[in-house]
Amino acid sequence: MNIAPEIEALRQRKAPLEMPPGEFREIGHRLVDQIADRLAKLPDGLVTPDESPADVRGVLGAERMLPTAGTDAGRLVSEATELLFDHSLFNGHPRFFGYITSSPAPIGMFGDFLAAALNQNVGAWRLAPLATEIEAQVIRWIAELIGFPISCGGLLVSGGNMANFVCFVAARAAKAPLDVRKAGLSRERRLLVYASMEAHTWIQKAADLFGLGTDAIRWIGTDNEQRMDTSALRRQIDEDLRLGHQPFLVVGTAGSVSTGAIDPLPDIAAICREHGLWFHVDGAYGALAAEVPGSPASLLALSDADSVAVDPHKWLYAPLEAGCVLVRDAERLRNAFSYHPAYYHFDDQVVNFFDYGPQNSRGFRALKVWLALRQVGRAGYLKMIGDDILLARHFHQLLARHPEFEAITQSLSITTFRYVPPDLRPQLGSEKVESYLSLLNQHLLTAVENSGEAFLSNALIGGKFMLRACIVNFHTSLGDVEALPLLLSRLGEEADTTLRLERVTVGDGSRPMGHGTGPVTMS
Repeated sequence: MNIAPEIEALRQRKAPLEMPPGEFREIGHRLVDQIADRLAKLPDGLVTPDESPADVRGVLGAERMLPTAGTDAGRLVSEATELLFDHSLFNGHPRFFGYITSSPAPIGMFGDFLAAALNQNVGAWRLAPLATEIEAQVIRWIAELIGFPISCGGLLVSGGNMANFVCFVAARAAKAPLDVRKAGLSRERRLLVYASMEAHTWIQKAADLFGLGTDAIRWIGTDNEQRMDTSALRRQIDEDLRLGHQPFLVVGTAGSVSTGAIDPLPDIAAICREHGLWFHVDGAYGALAAEVPGSPASLLALSDADSVAVDPHKWLYAPLEAGCVLVRDAERLRNAFSYHPAYYHFDDQVVNFFDYGPQNSRGFRALKVWLALRQVGRAGYLKMIGDDILLARHFHQLLARHPEFEAITQSLSITTFRYVPPDLRPQLGSEKVESYLSLLNQHLLTAVENSGEAFLSNALIGGKFMLRACIVNFHTSLGDVEALPLLLSRLGEEADTTLRLERVTVGDGSRPMGHGTGPVTMS
C-alpha cells in the first residue's frame, strides 16, 4: 500500500503544542517562582491599578491580529505572568473588601494545576472514576459542614447562579402538575416562585431561561433588617391559590449580597411544608457560616430545605470557579436532567454527573475544594470564617464610634456604612442632605478604587447609597481593618471639599459651601 508522503511524515509526528519534559519542568518551576514572589509582595502593593480600559487594551496590544507564527512558550508564560500581576484587581489582597469573592487558597491553585494535567471529563464515572468519587465526597463534606443531610445528592458547577439554576429546574420538575419536561409549560396553570426583594438576580434569569417568565416571580417585602416578611409571604401564597395559580417554589436567602441578611428560614420552611412547596435556600454566601459559633440561629434551618446552593469559591476560599448544588433527594436531580441517548453506554449503578445537571462535559472542579477541606479540616474552616465575621463586626464598631461615619448594618461578614461630614450630621433625614450624601459617597467609592489602597463596593438601603465592606479573605488582618477608617476619612474629606466647591452653594450662590464658612443649612 502506497502512503502519501504527508501521511508517512506523521509516523514521527511533532505538534507545535508539544513540550518536552525538560522544557515543561523549567517553565513550570520558573512560573511557580514568579507567582510565589508576586504573592509575597501583594500585601504591600495596590489592590488594583488606576487604569482606564484604553490603558489596559494598550498594554495588551488588543488591536493586534492573530499571529501567523508562534512564540516561545517560556517567554509567553513569563510575559503573561507579568501582565496579569501588573494589571489586575486582586481579590486576594488583604484590603479587598469588595464583592463576595474570596482570597484563593494556595493548595487550590495546585489543585487546578493538577486537574488540568489530568484533563478528565467528570461527566461519567467511567471517564473519571476517582475524580467522580472525589466530587461525591466533596458534596457530602459540604453538606456536613452546613448541617444538611449527607445522604443528599448534588454536584459542583461554575458558581452561585448555576447552582441556583439547577435547584430551580429540579423544583420545577418535582412540583409541576404535569410532566413539564415533556409537555412544557403551555398547558400549565401559572407556576409561581416567591423570593424577597433582597434576593439575588439569579432568580430573574432562572424564571426567564426556564420558561416561567419574570412575571411569575412574587417579590415579597422585607422587614427593617432586609429579611423576608413571612406574613406577607403567607398572604401572597393564599391569594395566588385563590386565583387558581400554582405556587411551587419559595427561595430563602442565607446571606444577601447587599447586607448579608438572612431570611427567617424556619418560618419559610414551615410555610412550605404547609403548602407542599419546594423550599430552596440561596446560601451561596452565608450557608457556610451555619456551624460557626455565634452565627444566626436561622441558618440551622438549612437542614429543612429541599435544596441549597453553596459557593466554595466564596467562604471555602476555592479559586474560581466552584459552586455547589445540594438536593435532599438525589432522584430529584435525575428526574430533572437525565436523558440516555443510544450513544451513551455508561454504568447506571454509579454516579454519572451528567444525569444530575445541565453539563455533559465537566471539569474536575472538586479537586481544589477537596484538597483544601483536607488541609485544614472542619475546625480550620470554622475558625477562618469566624475570624472574617469578627473582623467585620469590629469594623462596624469602629465606624459606629467615629464622628465621620454612620454605621448602617452588620450581618455575617458584611458591614454597610456611609461617610457623613460632621457639620451635616444634625441635618440627616433632610432631602437635600440625603441627596448630597448619596452623591458624596459615590464619589468616595470611586476615590477609594482609584487610590488602589483598598477596594469596596456599595449597597442601596432604603433608597440611600451606602458603602459596603465584605470580608471573605483569610489574608485580611486587624491592621487592615483598622487602617480603613483612616483612609476613608481622608478621601471622604477630600471628596466633600471638592463637591462643595464645585456643586453646592449657600444662599444666593455667591459663596461656596465648605468647611470654615460657618453654619451650613442645606434647605
